[in-house]
Amino acid sequence: MINNETIEAERTRVCLTIGRIAPDFTAVTTEGPITLSQYRGKWVLFFSHPGDFTPVCTSEFIAFAQLQPEFEKRNVQLLGISIDSNPAHLGWLYDIFQMTGIVMPFPLIADRDASIAALYGMVSPDRIYEQSVRDVFIIDPNQRIRSILIYPATNGRNMYELLRLIDALQVSTTYGVSTPANWMPGDPVIVPVASTLDEAIERGMDPESLELNCLAWWYCFTDLSELTPLPNP
Repeated sequence: MINNETIEAERTRVCLTIGRIAPDFTAVTTEGPITLSQYRGKWVLFFSHPGDFTPVCTSEFIAFAQLQPEFEKRNVQLLGISIDSNPAHLGWLYDIFQMTGIVMPFPLIADRDASIAALYGMVSPDRIYEQSVRDVFIIDPNQRIRSILIYPATNGRNMYELLRLIDALQVSTTYGVSTPANWMPGDPVIVPVASTLDEAIERGMDPESLELNCLAWWYCFTDLSELTPLPNP
């Protein structure tokens, strides 16, 4: 039965979308107490998993750990969460260590009352407090949400796609450009659309002088090596 408190909570709950500031929180983790705000200045990949001692989640944690050096290169802090207890987390991560020799190199949040999961919309409304879904929030160094991805419990995430997306977000942030479909690091990037008629004519008539490759005045590419970083990305 839905009571008045539930209705009020749903009415006042902030809908988290791309561009919003990620809500801060304090949490118990497998590495001790943390706050989200302590990671200001770093990119954060904040992800939830349905439950400890489950095969798909185990495969994901092993994959995250194996690619930890790649995330570190990108100044990315990995941060996991589920509504399991800290003792359950520790038991599961110890089992992973016994199976693989891998010591998990990032904190795993114990969100037993689902307060953080609810804050971030990580709990399915049809199965509240039973398990968190497989969400990913990519948060930039200013703690603004830059991407939200949701995967079903049955299917593990592709870590290489997460790395590719982080690369793309960092390029867009640093240089003020966009990346096309299937973009990979080293590929040309899309420059912002011309904002004046003179600029549009110049791009249409002589894109080479601007070091652009234009298929149309509004559809222009350039190599990243031709760009300089924005003053305050």
